[in-house]
Parts: sequence; structure tokens; C-alpha cells
Amino acid sequence: MQRSNSGDVRYDDPWYDALASGWGESAGPAEAAVPARRADGADVYLEVQRSAAFQEVRSRYRRFVVPAVAAFLTWYVAYVVTATTAPGLMARPVAGAVNLGMVAGLGQFLTTFLLTWAYVRHARLRRDRAALELRWDAQELARGRGGAA
Repeated sequence: MQRSNSGDVRYDDPWYDALASGWGESAGPAEAAVPARRADGADVYLEVQRSAAFQEVRSRYRRFVVPAVAAFLTWYVAYVVTATTAPGLMARPVAGAVNLGMVAGLGQFLTTFLLTWAYVRHARLRRDRAALELRWDAQELARGRGGAA
């Protein structure tokens, strides 16, 4: 982002097409001040997005995230539903004053930490290197076409 002499902000971002409509911008003359998208920079990112390497990184991400989110949401909804529909079950003592509801509630925290650890490990082992290579490839393509990445 750069400031021009007139004080307005100019975006040098290939992902930036135009201001989002309805987010406080005035319609009319301000629309003309929106810079045109640079085709060379955007083409680089579109080419990378269409590449097999990018699709593989996205596929690896989805293969982990979709089942993990589904499992965690199922576990969370089961906890909430059980707590509201079977309070007698959740009040069953486990050890002393600790009941099943407390154990399941603490299990929610534990599974959150475990899921975070598993996500970070999966990203480090299966996606980070490939994503970094894609980044370098995109920068090299942008430099080769005279654009800035």
C-alpha cells in the first residue's frame, strides 16, 4: 500500500480488484479512483492456482480439515445435547465430587488442544514445504513477467 501525493491510498496488490460495494464507500467519483487490476500480476496467481502442485496442497489441507472439523463438531454437539437432555447421566459421579459432565467438559478443552497440535503437525509435515515452493515459484513467475509479488 502506498500513499500518493493527494493523500489517497493506492493498492499495488494483484488480488485487489475493486472496493467492496456497500462497505461505507460513496458511489460515484470515488469509483473512478480505484486502480485497474494489473493483468500480469493477477495472471501469475491464477496460473499458480491452476497448477497441480497448488491443487495438491489444497487437497491435503481439505483431507485433514474436513474430517477433523466434522469429528470435533459432532463431539461438541453430543456434549451439549447430552448435558441438556440427560442431566442425570452427566451428574453421575466419577471420582469424589467430579462427575461425568465435568470430565466431558474438560475433555472439550483437551480435544481442542489435541486438534490444534495435530493441525500444526500435519501442516508442518505435509503442506508447509510444498506451499513454500509454490510461493517461490509464484515470485519467480512474477519477476519473469516484470510484476512484483
